Parts: sequence; C-alpha cells; structure tokens
Amino acid sequence: MTWMKSSAVAWLVVALLPAACVGRVAPTVPAGAPSVDVAQLWEDPADLETRDLFYGPGEEARAPAAGSTFTFVKTDAGGYSPGYDVRSADGTEWSVKLGSEAQTEVAVSRILWAVGFHQVPTYYLATWTMTEGPEGAPGPARFRPEVPNRKVVGDWSWYENDFLQTQPFKGLVVINVLLNNWDWKTSNNRIYEVERGEDIPPVREFVVRDLGASLGKTSYPKLLAWLPMRGLGQGSRNALEDFEKQGFIKRVDGDTVEFFYRGIHHSLIETVDRADVVWAAKLLSRLSDEQWDAAFRAAGYAEEQSRRYVAKINSKVAEGLKHAGPEA
Repeated sequence: MTWMKSSAVAWLVVALLPAACVGRVAPTVPAGAPSVDVAQLWEDPADLETRDLFYGPGEEARAPAAGSTFTFVKTDAGGYSPGYDVRSADGTEWSVKLGSEAQTEVAVSRILWAVGFHQVPTYYLATWTMTEGPEGAPGPARFRPEVPNRKVVGDWSWYENDFLQTQPFKGLVVINVLLNNWDWKTSNNRIYEVERGEDIPPVREFVVRDLGASLGKTSYPKLLAWLPMRGLGQGSRNALEDFEKQGFIKRVDGDTVEFFYRGIHHSLIETVDRADVVWAAKLLSRLSDEQWDAAFRAAGYAEEQSRRYVAKINSKVAEGLKHAGPEA
C-alpha cells in the first residue's frame, strides 16, 4: 500500500510538471525590431503628485456607497478568495472579492495606477448587503465594475510579452517585489481593449489585475524547492508584521541587484538591474504622505496599520534611491 501511494504521488507530480513549473524569460519582440508601444503597459504620470489615490482610476462618480444593496448573480468559485458576481441598482455588474485579499488588491492597485501603470477601477466596501443570494451580509469586499467601454480580450504572461526589455516593465517587477506581491500567474494579468469613441481605433491596455497576494512576505517550502509550482503558496497576504520583517535589497554589486525574495520567479527578477530599481524608487518617492494615506484608507485600513505599512514602504523606497549613481 505504501508503494502504491508513493507511485500515485510520483505520477501526480509528473502530470503537474508541464502546467505548474515556471517558464523561462522569452521576449516576444526580436532584436532589431521597431520599438514596442510601451504605452499599452505604462504612461508617464506627469500629474502623479496630484492623483487622487482614494478613488483611483475609477473616480468618485463610479464609487458604490457604503451600505449599498446588490443583487446576487452567481458565485465566483475561482481563485484563492471567495466571491460573487452581483448587480447594482443602476444595472452595473460587479465582481466581488471577499477575504484578506480585498484590502490589498485595492491598495496595491492604487499604487500601481499612481505611478503610471494601467489599472481598472476597484473599491472597498466594509458594509453592504446582497439580495437573492446565499448570504445577506457577506462582509468587507473588493468591488470591481464592468465598464462599458472596456472588454477583456486575453491575458498575458510575465515571462513572454513585448515589454520584457523595457524599463517600465522591469520597474513593474521591482514595484511588485517591493510590495511583496508574489502571485504572478498569467491568469491574473488581463489585456483590455478600450473603446475611445466613434472613428477612433480602440487601444489595448496590459493590466496586472489580481493583486491580493501582496503586503505580506514571500516564502516557499524548502521541501518543494525542486518543484516550483505556481499553485502552492509562496508567501502571506495582507500580513503587516510579515511585511515589516522582510527586507528589500540584500546587496548591490555593480549593476546587479539581489533582493530579499523567496519564491519561484528568480529567473525573471534576475533581469532587473540597479537602474531599474532606481527608476521605480524615483516614481514612488514622488507620492506625498497624503496620497499614501489615501491609498490605504481607500482599502479600509485603520490609521495605525496604514502608518506602519507606509513607513515600511518608504524605507524600501529610500533603499532604492540610495543606489542612484552620479548620473541620476
């Protein structure tokens, strides 16, 4: 019986390997090709210092009011966190995420949007009710609306995309490391087609959308280090003490940067150099204390939690800025 169980486990491992292992970094733009349209991923945030991080990319007009009532549409059983699809009184469809990831997704989405990366509207409601569903008061949740002029047309991989060799993409990697977002599945990244009006061609936006596995720590079971499976936990979520304990930059040797990162994405992280760290740190350093506070208030964090998170983030930003050379 023991032999049979071992064999079954071995066959399961073999079956999972092709789908579970991390791929290699593979640029999709050949050398010498015309430059990519990096605006599909990132746009220079000239107004960064005045961006409203409480309402974010969705603006105040689209935000649902605390205590609102929504109608149940269906249960969303996919992913780590439970959730629902619901409809508001005005007919808007909303994706709802419950649990610990609801706060982190809203806060991290605000931060990425603030520094120029495309994001979709998200809101945090501490109180709300649902009719015609399995529960009347599901609890605090992240709400993401369906926006009429935006539609999902695909997903995109961290390892194979047009932007791999651009500084904004590498800066995006740095910011995700800084915020300890470790769940880098292709299925978490969406390509949106955005309609801009009659006789104007639509544009595409590449979005890192499901950001809940952030603001904790990165880790990986040593026993499974030889089998880097994306489906297994690589850290904690929304865990303030974990976030405070983990460092950011372990060492810098010339242009090579080694992070305090434990996870399965080393081959991607190793493409980042000192200049990319400085680029990301400079963007984040332009945010004011009021903007940081707004991002965490929007996600329902208590004042003391927000203060501690922001203090740790700012210390990491200072680490990055420390490595700016004389050319900066």
